[in-house]
Amino acid sequence: MRKKNSTNSINEEALKHGCGMSYTLSVLGGRWKPAILFTLLKGKMRYSELRKNIAGVSERMLVAQLRELEDDGMVKRIIYPEVPPRVEYELTTMGMETAPMLRHMSAWGNKHRQIIQSDDSESVHNLPAVGVKKTTASKKEAVA
Repeated sequence: MRKKNSTNSINEEALKHGCGMSYTLSVLGGRWKPAILFTLLKGKMRYSELRKNIAGVSERMLVAQLRELEDDGMVKRIIYPEVPPRVEYELTTMGMETAPMLRHMSAWGNKHRQIIQSDDSESVHNLPAVGVKKTTASKKEAVA
């Protein structure tokens, strides 16, 4: 755990308070949070259902990420007074608002993963970077 008065912590807090993108990534970022939220778009689920639907997540990590999402107001934990106790998770209204963004992120990832994994990966490396002008003449040609 980081000290609250470290430069890194102070800078992180300043970014979260001043930049919507940084705040969003602090709430939704990480390996498992998007998968948890995307899975809960299907509806209310018990812990065991979530674990089965999210391949590779450990019990410890799933519990920790669910707690963080609950603390951030994205997920609601419903405890039923039964024996044995039954617990379900569902998205809150704020969590549901992430649906379009999560779907777009998933579509973007699927599209670009296919491009990069295709046999014609050479074309990916020839794409110009965003905001960078591609020049037609090399420096040697320009000097000559």
